Amino acid sequence: MHLTSLEWPPYSGADLPENGASIAVARAAFEAMGHQLDVDFFPWSRTIATARQESRYVGYIPEYFLESEAFSVSGSIGDSPLGLVESTARPIEWRTVADLRGYRLGVVQDYINTPELDGAIARGEIEAHPVLTDTQNILKVAAGRVDAAVIDRYVLDYLTLHDPWASGAKDQVRMNPKLLARRSLHIAFETTPAGQRWQRVFNQGIEKIDVNAIVERYFERYLNQPPPQPSDRAGTGLSD
Repeated sequence: MHLTSLEWPPYSGADLPENGASIAVARAAFEAMGHQLDVDFFPWSRTIATARQESRYVGYIPEYFLESEAFSVSGSIGDSPLGLVESTARPIEWRTVADLRGYRLGVVQDYINTPELDGAIARGEIEAHPVLTDTQNILKVAAGRVDAAVIDRYVLDYLTLHDPWASGAKDQVRMNPKLLARRSLHIAFETTPAGQRWQRVFNQGIEKIDVNAIVERYFERYLNQPPPQPSDRAGTGLSD
């Protein structure tokens, strides 16, 4: 069966070992049910659209828990510690989302963050600066162009070790100690007969494997290893 995905290391990526931690979990669950998973990679803005428009795909991976008429999420394939990357020279202090008012906050365009934060941004209560990639946000924080940016802890770890742009800012940024949320990750299946059938198959498979063990093994084995060979699939320079 076929899914779409995006470049979101270490969770998903065409050049990553096993295509990333989330896809390693999904593949194991499908294999436990006797099926093979194939994944094609697109920019995030096309990942969801392609899953909906092209009949060979029945969904996309990974996605936070969502409620949608077009897609229905699978059982959990891990979780994402979502927080804020900040400058080591200019750390921010906050306890609630309301405390982020007055800060310039970087976000990735079209990413879902948390309902409370996204609602505050939509109402104009928090000044948000959208970019196309997490790497751009890291560079903007390092340069002082935003005060902090929303990012997954493991994405920050990976990019500041392996990304040719973000690694140059490794000593200038850090993860704020307080998380926004720990969000579960899923496959988003289309709410079509085919999508619902594959969702049932996958959820049976997920019960046959140890998701946390697969994710932990993946991070231990690959997160701090040398980076994969460069690909032309995604540009990551600071352009905003």
